[in-house]
Amino acid sequence: MIHDLFTLAMLVLLQAVLGFDNLLYISMESKRVDEADQVSVRRIGVSLAIILRIVLLFVLIKAIEYFKDPFVDFDTKAVGAAFSVHSLIVLGGGAFIIYTAVKEIFHMLMPHALEGGGNGEKRTKQSAIFWIVVMNLVFSFDSILSAIALTKTFWVMAAAIVISGGMMIWLSDHVTAFLQKNRMYEVLGLFILFIVGIMLLSEGGHLAKLHFFSYHVEPMAKSTFYFVIGVLVIVDIVQSKYRKKLLAQANYAAQAQPAQPS
Repeated sequence: MIHDLFTLAMLVLLQAVLGFDNLLYISMESKRVDEADQVSVRRIGVSLAIILRIVLLFVLIKAIEYFKDPFVDFDTKAVGAAFSVHSLIVLGGGAFIIYTAVKEIFHMLMPHALEGGGNGEKRTKQSAIFWIVVMNLVFSFDSILSAIALTKTFWVMAAAIVISGGMMIWLSDHVTAFLQKNRMYEVLGLFILFIVGIMLLSEGGHLAKLHFFSYHVEPMAKSTFYFVIGVLVIVDIVQSKYRKKLLAQANYAAQAQPAQPS
């Protein structure tokens, strides 16, 4: 029993560490619905995802080899790969996130975005919930496989999913509130989401043993991912402070300039 509780704590910690990218996507996606529906979208989306995660866990336990074993295998001089269900899910999730991030970045640069508040293309409540659930499952795939590797006790894995899901709902509200109060960080969030997509593509390519000529696709390490995020955050903070300094200097110069005689 003590061993199971220790494993449960480890799995919850693992879910929390691996869930940052998922948390960011949930917050960005929920902002695309009406403000009155944003909280319910996050809570319903994550709650449904928790249920489907447990179903996915049960399916993976019963058919893990089917998800891992390649069903399409080819190798030519130019390109080669061995696609499995797991690799295709990760590749598809990465491609979708990159598409979403790029589309939102371009939308923010469009002049008409100023009139609409800059929140990007609007979604219906049902559509936002659907995409939160789908991407939640994509992000959870690796954490579920890691959980299966750590323990064979179903209730421990299911409890970790439920606890981490509750934490996800609570944290997503705070992340969304922070982004609403600090709109400049939306750009940072979208570029982090873009890097998340690249990370998933590299991971999916590695799972599929994808290679071009003699160059194999290598996965981006989580440590590299968090290091890049740290650099982006530091650059954004320094740039923000420097912008404020330039504005203060411009205001001081304007006030110090003598008025022109009429």
